[in-house]
Amino acid sequence: MFRLIKTLEREVFAAALLVIAMTALAAEGIGGTGRNAMAAVAETSAAAYEDEAQEEEKANGSEEARAAEGAVEYGQQVVGYLLAQDMKRQREAENLPGPGEAGRKEKTGLSEAKADDVPISQEDYQVLLKIVEAEAGVCDARGKILVANVILNRVKSEEFPDSVTKVVYQPSQFSPVSNGTIDTCKVSSETVESVARALKGEDYSQGALFFMNRAASRGGAVKWFDGRLTYLFRHESHEFFK
Repeated sequence: MFRLIKTLEREVFAAALLVIAMTALAAEGIGGTGRNAMAAVAETSAAAYEDEAQEEEKANGSEEARAAEGAVEYGQQVVGYLLAQDMKRQREAENLPGPGEAGRKEKTGLSEAKADDVPISQEDYQVLLKIVEAEAGVCDARGKILVANVILNRVKSEEFPDSVTKVVYQPSQFSPVSNGTIDTCKVSSETVESVARALKGEDYSQGALFFMNRAASRGGAVKWFDGRLTYLFRHESHEFFK
C-alpha cells in the first residue's frame, strides 16, 4: 500500500509539471517573476523527491527508488526546456520591428540598418545591389563589401554626385554600366548580405574612391590609375586607390 501511495504521488508530480508546461506555452512566455517561481517550485519539488529516492535506495535499493529518481530527472528536463524556450521567445521579440517598422522595411526593401550619413532610396538600394553583383559577384564577402564601400565613399565625397544612383551611372566610371551587365546580372543572397553589412558600417576601404581589375582593364585606364591616383591595397583581383 505504501508503494502504491508513493507511485501515485510521483504521477501527480509529473502531471503537475505537464500542467506548468502547457500553461507556459499557452502564455507564450513565462516572464521574469513567473520563470523564477516555476524554477523555484520545480527545484523544491525535485529536491523533495530526490531526498525520498535516496532514502528508499539506501533502505532496499528498490526499483521504485530508481523510478523516483527518473521522475525527478524528467521533471527537471521539462522545466529546463520551458525556460530555454521562454528565453528564445524573448530574444526573438527583441529583434522584431516596432509598430509601423515592418511595413516600412518591407516597402523599401532596405536592410535593417543603413549608413546614417548616406541617404539611401529604394532605387539607390537596388542599384547598389546590382553594381556590387556585377563588379564583385565572383569575389568573397569582403570583396563585395569593398565595392559597396567605394560607392558609399563616393556619395560622401564632394568630388562625386550625392546619391548612389548618380554615382553608379556617372559616365565612364563603371564597366558594368557601359557594357550593360548591370542590368542582366542576378543578385545573389551573398551580395544582399554583403551590401547590408556595408550599410551597417562595415568598412575595409581605407577611404578608397576607385578600384580596378588590372588584368581586365584597358591599358590607358591602367596608366591613368597608376599615374594619377594613390595606391592603397589589393584584395583578390581588385586594386583600390584614392
